[in-house]
Amino acid sequence: MDVLLQEISLQNDFIDRSEGIETIYFGGGTPSLLKEEELQIILETIHSHFRIEKKAEITLEANPDDIDKEKVKNWMRIGINRLSLGVQSFNEEELRWMNRAHSAEQAGRSIDMILEAGMENVSADLIFGSPLLTDDALIKNLSFITKKNIPHLSCYSLTVEPKTALQKMIEKKKSMPVDNEHQAKQFLLVMEHLAAEGYEQYEISNYAKQGFRSRHNSSYWKNKPYWGFGPSAHSFDGKNKRRWNVAHLPKYTEGLLSENLVYEEENLSDLQLLNEYIMTALRTIEGIDLDHISKHFGEDKKQAIEKNTERFIRLKEIEKVNEYIYLTPSGKLLSDYITAELFFVN
Repeated sequence: MDVLLQEISLQNDFIDRSEGIETIYFGGGTPSLLKEEELQIILETIHSHFRIEKKAEITLEANPDDIDKEKVKNWMRIGINRLSLGVQSFNEEELRWMNRAHSAEQAGRSIDMILEAGMENVSADLIFGSPLLTDDALIKNLSFITKKNIPHLSCYSLTVEPKTALQKMIEKKKSMPVDNEHQAKQFLLVMEHLAAEGYEQYEISNYAKQGFRSRHNSSYWKNKPYWGFGPSAHSFDGKNKRRWNVAHLPKYTEGLLSENLVYEEENLSDLQLLNEYIMTALRTIEGIDLDHISKHFGEDKKQAIEKNTERFIRLKEIEKVNEYIYLTPSGKLLSDYITAELFFVN
């Protein structure tokens, strides 16, 4: 806590401070483990060094086993106005398989307590595509959320990260492997079910009722500048410079106790900025704006993208409307592949 507050206080002019801060996000790890007074001190420190907009979106990530009604009310009292809940599933067997700390009962109860406390802007994370999740169980998970009128959902396909317990279990044949066809089928089910329930898929993994998009995450996709505080946190100046703190906790702490920021920095080339724009824009409902590419990166790049997308348009994986390029539902199943194919290389 001490060095985190020190870092916030030591920030220089890496980013133009004339613009007000529109969003604050407590994420990564489990910030809901912090005491209310600790969260309050962090917010007070941010307020003392930055100009925070009156209607700023302030989000806290939380796990179901950290939730009680009084705690939610206290979070609201200190200014937190949005919760992102790591539910993952309401299926007991699947939660055990994923080695989650909470139970299915806790997941359901935590949502009820959040709503009873009066928090309206709530997001829930769900995972699909695990070997244990049947299509019926997936629909039950989605229906539980939609019936509670939770206005935002983040739905992610299960990925097996290297050097994790799950990867080792699969290698030793103690756990079923992930099936890509099963995941693709369930992704289509998620899109269809949530569209029917009135949710807008405004980004590949994110669905919202009208007025409840994540303003914080949307700012990343729109290339807005942002500050990141804490070990390994990233910052971006909104132009071409990215900075990230050292991930090593003792080095991070040692530097800040000596009043030094310990970070690495890179200047992004025009080609890197263009590829990042392609990657983020193609994931969103707005899609790639060809006029934007022509204006910021050159008419030749715009023409190259139009040429490179022709085969995907023929395959009905990309749709072009006026000067915008979007992924179709079948294209969203191949988003990483299509994005890579559209990237520019030196």
